[in-house]
Amino acid sequence: MLERYFRPFEAGRGLQEQLRENLLNAILDGALPPDDAMPSSRKLCELLKVSRNTVVLVYEQLVQDGYLTPSDRRGYFINEKFLRQQLNVSLKAKSPALFERPDHAPDWERRLQTDSAQMRSIVKPRNWRDYRYPFIYGQIEDDEQTAARWRDCARIATSGAHMRSWVDDQVMLDDPLLVEQIIQRVLPKRGIQARPEQVLVTIGTQNSLYMLTRLLGRPGLQMGLEEPGYVDARNIFSLSGCTLRPLRIDRQGLVVDEQLRGCDMLFCTPSHQSPTGVTMPLYRRLELLASAREHDFLIIEDDYESEQNFLGSNHPALKSYDDSGRVIYLGSLTKGLLPGVRLGFIAADAELIHELRALRRYMYRHPPSNNQRILALFLAMGHYDAHARRLRDRLARKWRVISRALAEHLPECHASGMAGGSSIWVSGPPAVDAWALQRRVARHGVLIEPGDIHFLGEGRGGCYFRLGFGAIAEDRIEAGIAALGQAWRELHQAQPA
Repeated sequence: MLERYFRPFEAGRGLQEQLRENLLNAILDGALPPDDAMPSSRKLCELLKVSRNTVVLVYEQLVQDGYLTPSDRRGYFINEKFLRQQLNVSLKAKSPALFERPDHAPDWERRLQTDSAQMRSIVKPRNWRDYRYPFIYGQIEDDEQTAARWRDCARIATSGAHMRSWVDDQVMLDDPLLVEQIIQRVLPKRGIQARPEQVLVTIGTQNSLYMLTRLLGRPGLQMGLEEPGYVDARNIFSLSGCTLRPLRIDRQGLVVDEQLRGCDMLFCTPSHQSPTGVTMPLYRRLELLASAREHDFLIIEDDYESEQNFLGSNHPALKSYDDSGRVIYLGSLTKGLLPGVRLGFIAADAELIHELRALRRYMYRHPPSNNQRILALFLAMGHYDAHARRLRDRLARKWRVISRALAEHLPECHASGMAGGSSIWVSGPPAVDAWALQRRVARHGVLIEPGDIHFLGEGRGGCYFRLGFGAIAEDRIEAGIAALGQAWRELHQAQPA
């Protein structure tokens, strides 16, 4: 019975770690009777083809952690008392009804104040790496050079004075070295000047938006959103009870006209409009700021992918032209670096940052200080700039390949967006069903993202889809778009005349 808990060992992971996991699964599942000794180290090493020392070391770790009790000349036994304390479940008589919902369970539907789980949101398959052609947005291709430099910075961060800077609970404060690097290296590239009291480190853009909504949102507040636009922003503002107002965009981004009148606040993505990728020109940015002053509304600027314009120089951020303090700037520090690290920041008036810092304290105090220091070192040592240059060059090559491939294999479609970013927004003929195309193209190993989710109103955007090219290898793009074109033709032929 025990053998079924020992899966084949995975390459790249320690044997002790995997053996410990397998033994714990068996113990917690009740596969090993508490009154019987654990298999001897000799028997287990023969069964698993590992050294006896490995088994003994794992047994000793489980003793130290309380799961096992050693007995002279008898071996190791399960510490049932400890497990009962931890799980409140007897291993001798495990109840089959343990996971059944009892009659006296709370009525969560009545108690819940929001229905966030029911909101329409982007769903990305966990197994996206299994697709041969993953045109998925928001993920990156493995970069061993960046990973190695991150590991070096992590090692440095655990030594000497660097370690003393993050082991203590900082309560409300951010890593001063990271804030310094944001002010000196990150913001100036966007044309922004700031003081330390005008910067707050967050755990990503969604977290920044949520905190802003907690402070500034309220039922009935008129919240302007680009249409189509960023899905998570729409849902976060909706949770606070804001009245969502879809705002038209064109080939130059958000349209600045009378549609902005009556907004209390608006969210926009001038550098690369999400999801279409178009860039707002300078004259319109100035018009937007003038409109904000005239009509007295705030602007939340999400400056994602700001360093990835492939033709010409980067456009200065909207915040760089703001002399009234109406623009709240959101920056991501790890989106194109290591998306799983989840670090970003807000740059805004000191009064707002002061309130955000107080709110953050009650949410999670501060982002993990060790990651803040690692990223600060990564910036200070020039690795961040080097990564940005490599990423920009890599994405520029991919953009050229995917643009040519779309023109050849999907001439019926129109690809929007400027030469920049890590995705292309594609629109097909009105009769196209992007979800049907997604299902069909998946048979060819291609992953695409239907675009209807980016529209506020249901039933819109059915002919749009997004192709992210940040995670796919350059040499697979051509074949992936060719497969997409083949699926497109199959779908068209399958439609009734």
